[in-house]
Amino acid sequence: MRKKDPEVFQTVSDGLKKLYKTKLLPLEEHYKFHEFHSPALEDADFDNKPMVLLVGQYSTGKTSFIRYLLEQDFPGMRIGPEPTTDSFIAVMHGDVEGLIPGNALVVDPKKPFRKLNAFGNAFLNRFVCAQLPNPVLESISVIDTPGILSGEKQRISRGYDFAAVLEWFAERVDRIILLFDAHKLDISDEFSEVIKALKNHEDKIRVVLNKADQIETQQLMRVYGALMWSLGKIVNTPEVIRVYIGSFWSHPLLIPDNRKLFEAEEQDLFKDIQSLPRNAALRKLNDLIKRARLAKVHAYIISSLKKEMPSVFGKEGKKKELINSLGEIYSRIEREHQISPGDFPNLKKMQEQLNGHDLNKFQPLKMKLLDTVDDMLAHDIAGLMVLVRQEETNRPQKVVKGGAFDGTLNGPFGHGYGEGAGEGIDEAEWVVARDKPMYDEIFYTLSPVNGKVTGANAKKEMVKSKLPNTVLGKIWKLADIDKDGMLDDEEFALANHLIKVKLEGHELPSDLPGHLIPPSKRKIPAE
Repeated sequence: MRKKDPEVFQTVSDGLKKLYKTKLLPLEEHYKFHEFHSPALEDADFDNKPMVLLVGQYSTGKTSFIRYLLEQDFPGMRIGPEPTTDSFIAVMHGDVEGLIPGNALVVDPKKPFRKLNAFGNAFLNRFVCAQLPNPVLESISVIDTPGILSGEKQRISRGYDFAAVLEWFAERVDRIILLFDAHKLDISDEFSEVIKALKNHEDKIRVVLNKADQIETQQLMRVYGALMWSLGKIVNTPEVIRVYIGSFWSHPLLIPDNRKLFEAEEQDLFKDIQSLPRNAALRKLNDLIKRARLAKVHAYIISSLKKEMPSVFGKEGKKKELINSLGEIYSRIEREHQISPGDFPNLKKMQEQLNGHDLNKFQPLKMKLLDTVDDMLAHDIAGLMVLVRQEETNRPQKVVKGGAFDGTLNGPFGHGYGEGAGEGIDEAEWVVARDKPMYDEIFYTLSPVNGKVTGANAKKEMVKSKLPNTVLGKIWKLADIDKDGMLDDEEFALANHLIKVKLEGHELPSDLPGHLIPPSKRKIPAE
């Protein structure tokens, strides 16, 4: 019989913190859960922004992918064909741009990284936080990871347990993106190991097949098939993992045949990332439930081992025997307590960890602690679920904004608008007049009505540059000065000028500089 009603919480985050500390943490501490599985959770774990973890072999475009999303360089960023990122870089929002080294990060109670100090100096010297004021980072943080190489040498030279660090992050992030290069699909041993370390987090994994504009359509189909087959052997999940195909950097596409496909895929991936802030509370709730189930199973395993241990003689022999027969102990617990086999920790890893422990110091079964966790799962969690829904309804739609996420939102480069695809973009001066006669010739072939061409007609011309839609959308916003959804001859010339600038490898301004505004538009009053 329950003695009291479920607790009432003000926010989901407060509720999770309190339930964890009062109901789950005592069970974890009693049975040394933190020594076997995962360090204790802290307030920052419940309060932090959604995080996206990028994982992939070297030169698959992880750092370029982050730069593409932010449309801005970040401190500590290095890009190149050889393994350049040899550190974990947490890219987060900050008012001032700069780098915070790992040792300082793990003592900051506001950052969710304090428990990473357990991985020691070899890891902390390879961990930094890049802070910068970027609108994308107001809603999410991104973790860039070292490129994974093949071969034993790489594993030895790291000096810390790479897979264990990734597993630590996997537990705490909202999305894990595995990046593959369409050119080299071989999954190295270390990469297989890493993907296996992400077991139990398959629901968070998405796959990006990057640099897909560099191979022909037929080859791309074969590569996609091979990737799905390889992943199927490593990731044991009933659902097919979602793979997004594209080329995530702001350069013209080498082979533009699959442009439409890349646009649709990018749009889907952006929607997935944009939904993370909205679903963050639900993800944290889900992770707490997973953790509670593992903690319960762990308590049954530890107490069973304690029960079997002799109190005086033959301790070492019995310990070996128990560790060797751990699989049978798993089966017995499974039957006695009706626990799903999927809730049990990895058998081999558990056996290795038990070797380093004194089984006599384990605690016997204390049902009160388990009942408290059961009570939390059966009643309190249900109350929090209601609160999650209320928070989602009451809060205005939280989505990730800024950077590449704004490029295709409005204007004729919104996804699916008109026909065809996209053309070029960048900065400019009213040097536009110099090439305007050439642009005018094209303008008058586009059936202008009352001296203006429609977005759909302008787009047909602009897409010939082969630039991505995110880029073209930005050019459109800069060139459509009077915001009427159409371009007159000056605006059209300006759009083409910006395309030329971008194709020459420069960046676009975020706002149109005064000297680029067509002379006849310079007196438009602000609304």
